[in-house]
Amino acid sequence: MSKVYLSSPHMSGNEQKYIQEAFDLNWIAPLGNNVNGFERELAEYNSMEHAAVVSSGTAAIHLALRLLDIGPSDNVFVSSLTFVATVNPVLYEGANPVFIDSEADTWNMSPEALKRAFVDAEREGTLPKAVIVVNLYGQSAKMDEIMDICDEYGVPVIEDAAESLGSEYKGQKSGTFGKFGVYSFNGNKIITTSGGGALVSNDDEAIQKARFLSTQARDPAPHYEHSEVGYNYRMSNIVAGVGRGQLEVLDERVNQRRAVFDRYYEAFKVIDGFEFQPELEGTFSNRWLTALTVDPKKAGITRDDIINALDEHNIEARPVWKPMHLQPLFEGCSYYTHNQDVSKQLFENGLCLPSGSNMSQDVQEKIIQIIRDLIPAN
Repeated sequence: MSKVYLSSPHMSGNEQKYIQEAFDLNWIAPLGNNVNGFERELAEYNSMEHAAVVSSGTAAIHLALRLLDIGPSDNVFVSSLTFVATVNPVLYEGANPVFIDSEADTWNMSPEALKRAFVDAEREGTLPKAVIVVNLYGQSAKMDEIMDICDEYGVPVIEDAAESLGSEYKGQKSGTFGKFGVYSFNGNKIITTSGGGALVSNDDEAIQKARFLSTQARDPAPHYEHSEVGYNYRMSNIVAGVGRGQLEVLDERVNQRRAVFDRYYEAFKVIDGFEFQPELEGTFSNRWLTALTVDPKKAGITRDDIINALDEHNIEARPVWKPMHLQPLFEGCSYYTHNQDVSKQLFENGLCLPSGSNMSQDVQEKIIQIIRDLIPAN
């Protein structure tokens, strides 16, 4: 059996049309019609005013921090249960990450823990310059509660929607609640440009500045003039062409991922000790990955038993992200728990199953059967 990946790229068949157009127009160098079109279409899809497409989601987060004037010794509140790419840009600017625990209803930032962090920060005179909230595996955080808290203290929100493009919270697209939203088009995301990302905002001036910074901050002059630090972060015209072809089928990919989730759910909902990531009432998850927890006392098997059994059949499955407050890189950083360190519990028992939109039902049924065979008395 050929390798089954956790989330492999799924081409629409239309990407080549946009790539060929770039070749025909000789727009092989960065920028061009595909970059402009992808930005326009991405903004329209999310009902946002503006978008800047860049080399990665990490780059988009970094630009957002620069635009918010985050610098050395500033505090940034950030979800602990995430991939390190969410937090590394905080270190790029010499700022201090303060980690916020998840809560069980969404697996995302706990409004309760966030509020306590704000209360302490206000008392100590160390309010954060920004809050980065992550929408894990496609599920939105409790954005109403989080935005209310951040608005109360006048602190801007960066919404890391790298995993949740196409998801919705109360009818509004994921990534559109804060000052800035961030998307990723990495090879394993729900749509991909092989590598790439985007920054979205309703602030035209901010997005114009993001484009400026991401093209080496070249001042308007007939020669090469630079008055501030810039970055080589702009997405290329060829890559943007792939993105345009992918964006056309985003809603279809969301439906396919949700169908994958539904098949897993129907197969395992009766298994004691298996608990799937919830879909909060009023939200619509793209179900980028099917994520669940496995209670070894109830199920009779561990999360790692499942990962190892699937690996023997050349099938990739992974643990849930290891929380940032447990990473050696962030030793000594402050951390606010929800009540019983939910992030740590999710990491210890959390499992991500193969969820690609191009995975056949036959392959998924094989995955399901391998797991069923592990469960005692089943």
